[in-house]
Amino acid sequence: MSTDSGSAEPLSPFTAKEGAIGSPPQHYGNPLGEQRQLAAGSAIVDLSDRAVLTITGPDRLSWLNSLTSQAVTKLAPGESAETLLLDQAGHLEYAVRLLDDGVTTWLLLERTDATGLHAWLDRMRFMLRVELADRSDDFATIGTLGDPTTLSLTPASPNGVALAWRDPWQSVVAGGHQYATAEHHPGADWTYTEVLIERDALADAAALPAAGTLALEALRVAAWRPRLATEADERTIPHELDWLRTAVHLTKGCYRGQETVAKVHNLGHPPRRLVLLHLDGSEGVLPGHGDTVTGVNKLGETVPVGSVTSAVLHYELGPIALAVIKRSVDPTANLVVLSQDQRIDPAEGDQAVEAGAETPVVSIAAAQEIIVPTDAGAEANVPRLPRLGAVRR
Repeated sequence: MSTDSGSAEPLSPFTAKEGAIGSPPQHYGNPLGEQRQLAAGSAIVDLSDRAVLTITGPDRLSWLNSLTSQAVTKLAPGESAETLLLDQAGHLEYAVRLLDDGVTTWLLLERTDATGLHAWLDRMRFMLRVELADRSDDFATIGTLGDPTTLSLTPASPNGVALAWRDPWQSVVAGGHQYATAEHHPGADWTYTEVLIERDALADAAALPAAGTLALEALRVAAWRPRLATEADERTIPHELDWLRTAVHLTKGCYRGQETVAKVHNLGHPPRRLVLLHLDGSEGVLPGHGDTVTGVNKLGETVPVGSVTSAVLHYELGPIALAVIKRSVDPTANLVVLSQDQRIDPAEGDQAVEAGAETPVVSIAAAQEIIVPTDAGAEANVPRLPRLGAVRR
């Protein structure tokens, strides 16, 4: 998985805004109101702690195409895509948001992934005509669910093409596949864009209406949108998160981990599945990342069945969470999350616990909303061959 570069980040100009908590700010004093504003497309989110890598050279797209899960050879200037870098066994290592401007391919990713991905790509250049650079000190990322132009947010365009990455999560991309069977997928309303601006312009951007990262996370969870930093661990394969929807092209050429992708999709089932949990908020407690999800087995015993990956307080849905659980868990079963006591008020932000202090474990009832169904996979519908010597009736 990712490795931290260890570099300290300077304070963002957004921290000077009234009520700002954190850098980049988690909120500005009204997290639920900020969610409404962000969902309406009238606010921006400071993501200046994210990383930006670039690849130049005539082989850049064909090279990325050979290494990662998405078909990007014909990515047009200004077109957005996302792709995954898998290990040999098909486990997720990196998730990259891609934008090409005709001269340069821009890679948007988590800051903690930048050093590791840059080093790995550098080792894979061989004799190809590609050059890598880390441009994180030159460009900052701003998120929004609105129109950047309407918000007076001007993307950088060093090669004449606006650097605005539009999330493809709204629909299934060509070559992809969706496991979710909901009549209305909440991703259809996810109008998310990440805009690159020059770091010198961050102070001007900070003058615009802003929402905190807590607001963005709440809307992301409600849209069933996976994030590598939260939903993935060292065992995760894309199928478990329904990430074949936008980040995997099932008929493109060979890449590392493709065999696992094809086998699970065509012949098998992912061992785990992503669900949305609707949480009981009566205790005023919100689970933390990694908190255990439990269920009752056939013997009536309470056993661990998975873990929470992201938990939020949504302005309409209330307390909800994404969780990865075992595929075999009954989709109709009510579950229970065992959580350390974290107050649900989002205005409190992250709460530090004193060293050695004990916090009570709270049981939180949770109802499943299915994202990845139990029968996901096995799409090839290969007929079962009769056993040798079996008698036909």
